[in-house]
Amino acid sequence: MAGQVGFVLGFIAVVFVHHVAAQKVHVVGDTTGWTVPSTDTFYSEWAVKNAFAVGDSLSFEFLTGAHDVIQVPKESFEACNSDKAIGSVLTTGPATVKLNTAGVHYFICSIGKHCLGGQKLAVTVFSSDSTTPGGAVSPSPSGTKEPSKTANSPSSSVPKSGETPAAPAPSSSTEVMATIYVTLSAIVMNLLF
Repeated sequence: MAGQVGFVLGFIAVVFVHHVAAQKVHVVGDTTGWTVPSTDTFYSEWAVKNAFAVGDSLSFEFLTGAHDVIQVPKESFEACNSDKAIGSVLTTGPATVKLNTAGVHYFICSIGKHCLGGQKLAVTVFSSDSTTPGGAVSPSPSGTKEPSKTANSPSSSVPKSGETPAAPAPSSSTEVMATIYVTLSAIVMNLLF
């Protein structure tokens, strides 16, 4: 009987830990935060280095009054236009946006010419049960599109038809999950035997 109780408790713990560990908060731009970047490709390069899953959050770190965050459709993103905002403008920093759906999500700053200066971000969000390669790349300010980048090589382009893309590097949340699963499995096995 004690073995069955231990198994049930272990299973519940694994489910709980999976739910909590699967959600990650990404600080946009890392230590740079959400500001007009030194290069117009800064945020696209940052997105490539990260993997985004449904349930994750983006934390936009900025000074209130100096910047804002608006989620927009692709066309508005490319034109740096905030007329078709999705949801409300986030004007108080830091601002957190939960990524609730898979697909490409576009964000811009609408203050002054910040967006034209590169303060815009496009991320590709994957469902939490799929592999999560790096996020999408922002198009260049001139409106021409750059190809998406792979997680392992920011300088590589999208594979041509028939080519197999390189496997993405595991995200830190994946490594944490693996460690937790192994630890909990050992505990459950110890309780059973």
